[in-house]
This record gives sequence, structure tokens and C-alpha cells, in this order.
Amino acid sequence: MRWLALYARSRRVPAALGAAVVGTAVSWLLATTSSDQDPVSSTVLVLTVLLLVAVATATLGGPDDSLDRTAARPWARLRAAHLVVALGCVVLLLLATETTATRFGPIGFVVRDAAGLLGLTALAAVVVGAARSWILPLGWTLLVATFPGDGTLGEALTWPVQAPGSRPATVVAAVLGVTGLVAYAFLGSRPRTSLETP
Repeated sequence: MRWLALYARSRRVPAALGAAVVGTAVSWLLATTSSDQDPVSSTVLVLTVLLLVAVATATLGGPDDSLDRTAARPWARLRAAHLVVALGCVVLLLLATETTATRFGPIGFVVRDAAGLLGLTALAAVVVGAARSWILPLGWTLLVATFPGDGTLGEALTWPVQAPGSRPATVVAAVLGVTGLVAYAFLGSRPRTSLETP
């Protein structure tokens, strides 16, 4: 188990988990004081999920890119488990609000958006690296929160803000989640260039 603790520390997991707890608490407090909706609006919910996913991006890359590509560890399984645990943390943090007067739900919405945004983030990490992987989900979410779409194509493109029962939104989120999981598990984050290395 020592290697697991070292893995978590090298990926800044404890700090990210603390930041996620604080972020959830702040979002809940703001929602409690500024709105009487129960559950919170879809925009507040998707922005909170986005915040938690953005916090998780700090854990997608380790301090040594070459070490992440050695055969010494089963990296594909570790990276896949890493994303699944990150998804579980996001869902559990927001599920904890179900016992309060200000709920972040429904839970199907949380699972769909967290899986889709984590998958999108993982894909971005593979293409542009972990340090910049939060940019694509942030841009997409802010764009669709501002310009929601209608019809099948509109629902597919604006999946993060669609109702939990939207089939196109669920399909897109599932495809992004699975594709991101597979790509990140087998390829990992793009190695940093010499300019990005601290």
C-alpha cells in the first residue's frame, strides 16, 4: 500500500481532494444564500461539477513524464482506476448535499455531467497535457450555459445543461466518458515540453 500512498502524493491527490471539499462547500453555501431552488438550477449544478472536474485535472499528470511510461507499473489500470475514483469523489461530494435543504441533484444529472466532463478532460490531457486539460471542458461548458440548444443536435452539443432524461445528452456524455477513459488509460497525459517543465 506504500506505493499507492506515494502515487497519490506524487499526483497531488490529497491537495486536490481538500480543494474539492472546499469548492463543494463554497458552492453549496453560495447556492443556499442566493437561491431558494431545491434542487439547485442546472446552471449552478453544471458549474459546480465543472469546478470539481477542474480540480481533478491537477492529478492527471505526475512529476516525471518518463516514469509514467515505464513498464514497472500497470499504468493503464492505474490511470483507469484514477479516473473512476475521481468520478466517484465528484458524485459523492455532491450526493452529500442530498441531506440538506439545498441539494445538488438529481444524481443522474451529476453522474452524466461528471462522467462526460472527466472524459473530455482526459481526452484533453492526452492531446495537450494535464496542465492545460481544463481549458476545453471550461470553454465548452461556459459556451453551452450561455447558448443552450434545442432539437436532437442542439441537445447533443449542449449536453452538460440538458435535462437528465435527454437521450442525446446522455449518449454524448457516455461516449466522451468512455473515450476519455480508454485514451487516458492507454496513452496517459501528453509529456511536457522543455518549456513547460518546472
